[in-house]
Amino acid sequence: MEMILSRENMMAAYHRVVRKKGAPGIDEMTVEQLKSHLTEHWPRIREELLAGRYRPAPVRGVKIPKPGGKGMRQLGIPTVLDRLIQQAMHQVLMPIFDPDFSDSSYGFRPGRSAHDAVLAVRSHVAGGRRFVVDLDLEKFFDRVNHDVLMARVARKVEDKRVLRLIRRYLQAGLMTGGVETARSEGTPQGGPLSPLLSNILLDDLDKELERRGHAFCRYADDCNVYVRSQRAGERIMASLTRFLAERLKLKVNGDKSAVDRPWKRTFLSYTMTAHKAPRLLIARSSVARLLDKLRAAFRAGRGCALAATVKHLAPILRGWIAYFRLTEGKGILEELDGWLRRKLRCVLWRQWKRPATRRTRLVQRGLTEQRARDSASNGRGPWWNAGASHMNDAFRKAFFNALGLISLQNELRRLNHAS
Repeated sequence: MEMILSRENMMAAYHRVVRKKGAPGIDEMTVEQLKSHLTEHWPRIREELLAGRYRPAPVRGVKIPKPGGKGMRQLGIPTVLDRLIQQAMHQVLMPIFDPDFSDSSYGFRPGRSAHDAVLAVRSHVAGGRRFVVDLDLEKFFDRVNHDVLMARVARKVEDKRVLRLIRRYLQAGLMTGGVETARSEGTPQGGPLSPLLSNILLDDLDKELERRGHAFCRYADDCNVYVRSQRAGERIMASLTRFLAERLKLKVNGDKSAVDRPWKRTFLSYTMTAHKAPRLLIARSSVARLLDKLRAAFRAGRGCALAATVKHLAPILRGWIAYFRLTEGKGILEELDGWLRRKLRCVLWRQWKRPATRRTRLVQRGLTEQRARDSASNGRGPWWNAGASHMNDAFRKAFFNALGLISLQNELRRLNHAS
């Protein structure tokens, strides 16, 4: 605890929490207000932590949609003070636990990323393991057994004050609609400590898979084991389901788990081709989620100048392609670039509203008077017109490039060239 509360460690934690910003907890204190709060109250808080008397505040319950719109995910947002303390704990505990974690574990670890995990998966499949045991842990963060987890933390942490504080964070109530609910299991997603605690618990699974000599990749609670036959996969699925239930008190979701070909499953939003040397592809479900996000951005931009809408789209597109920079399938990016230009043409057609305005604008963009008049009064809808030749001729790709529209194909080339 003294290491956690050292000035150097606390200052590093403070800067990290302030940099990440984040929403306020139940006390509505923002990161900007944290400094003045600490100036007044830190001596008392520090003394409570050293004496083992500190009690975390309940977390603020927030539900967000799961990817693909399949239900809601419960997040627990700690107060900014508790985020600070958890971050300080994380900085001391991570170097204690991380060196012994498996080389096949990639989530929430320094120097490792989702890209590393995806490349390892491709390597396993290229090496002849053409079947995957895709394990989905049912409501993992909601079902973590506190006793099982704390027993694993206690293997390397002897300070009873630290163990007691971690358990109090696990048991901190969930505040929703002004009502606090006690927690007897689960580790709330939203605090800096939760990812490390999940890795500590699931390290037992990693060690078991290593003991058996399996090729696998785990990213947080997303675990895939790669094998050479369907029969071997089904045998491993059955034995791992028993292992997780008996050893870690975790349940495998039978509906979402499967033994299948890797190119029929997704891992970290990627999939792959069935070639002997498989190529990485963006999963269709990930493309669908991007389109939903872009449609929302277009709706929010109605009535705005086209340049403002393009500017709003830029960080969404850059962030998305940066994550999918490993893709080796270019066709979908070409489709998306074309879809974006058509949506922007659709915005223009809607903004013009009246046939006379549409005729004038088309003439200004170089169409003949007759063609502009015929196109403006064709009676078709905005989406049809946005894909028709008159709008394509009037607003070519160069127009959108000059406006600053991000081309996913060009951005991918730029990223690959830079690396």
